[in-house]
Amino acid sequence: MNALTLRQLRYFEALARHGHFGRAAEASAVSQPALSMQIRELEEDLGAPLFERSARQVRLTSFGEEFAPRVRAILAQVDELGDMARAARDRLLGRLRIGIIPTVAPYLLPRIIADLTRNHPELDIHVRETVTPKLIQELLDGRLDTAVVALPVSEPALTEVALFSEDFVLVRPAHEAALPVPDREGLREMRLLLLEEGHCFRDQALSFCNMQPAPPRELLDGSSLSTLVQMVGAGIGVTLIPDMAVAVETRSADVAVQRFDSPRPSRTVGMVWRNSTPLARQLQGIAALIRASAARPLSAPG
Repeated sequence: MNALTLRQLRYFEALARHGHFGRAAEASAVSQPALSMQIRELEEDLGAPLFERSARQVRLTSFGEEFAPRVRAILAQVDELGDMARAARDRLLGRLRIGIIPTVAPYLLPRIIADLTRNHPELDIHVRETVTPKLIQELLDGRLDTAVVALPVSEPALTEVALFSEDFVLVRPAHEAALPVPDREGLREMRLLLLEEGHCFRDQALSFCNMQPAPPRELLDGSSLSTLVQMVGAGIGVTLIPDMAVAVETRSADVAVQRFDSPRPSRTVGMVWRNSTPLARQLQGIAALIRASAARPLSAPG
């Protein structure tokens, strides 16, 4: 058997993750024929097929399923060798792959990027915005260096560092502004609009209300906080949003914002990274920078 190459393993991992030659090639910044050729050579070297190919989808074979976690472990080890070299320098250089959840990204990401760029001009920052479960998996797979998420994530392989806490507020139609703020029991009687499944913010809202997911006619899902607020403005129901989102999401909607009495619903936002990363010291420094960014009033310039 010929020696396997890191290029082949990276292309294999991309195809296994995307299940599509075109998307895998795009993610790998290579042409589709070049990726296909490397996969074919890898299968020939191994003497066994790794993928089942059809007109619409690419699936791992049973051998491919066994092969994939070993490849990811190898690639993670290789990436950590590079991280060791970066960690040995005084300043953090090169690529930083940072994930961030959608209920934080639109409101803090611009100032975070501005502060990171100003303080670490040598960094090549790559941002990935998606829901927490995907970010955690990509961290564990070595595809991200760190992520900004709501804590806790309770994953033993990850280090959690709190950045800040914030309250949730109630958003209701503007004509209801004079009505009293509901307590948890009152909120359960209202038509509550929530983010769709997969968003941790949805789970936090349900937890505050002590509610279980209900049929669609009682709980309506949205894909973003902006969608939820606009639905409230249309008189469809009420919703909860984090404090940081108020200025952005309510400025063009016919809604009223009310703050709950204690105990207020809230969340803690933090950074997570792999326990094994050699970049832990540098990431602690970046956490301190993000904490300072978030502490500035939202009206302050970025």
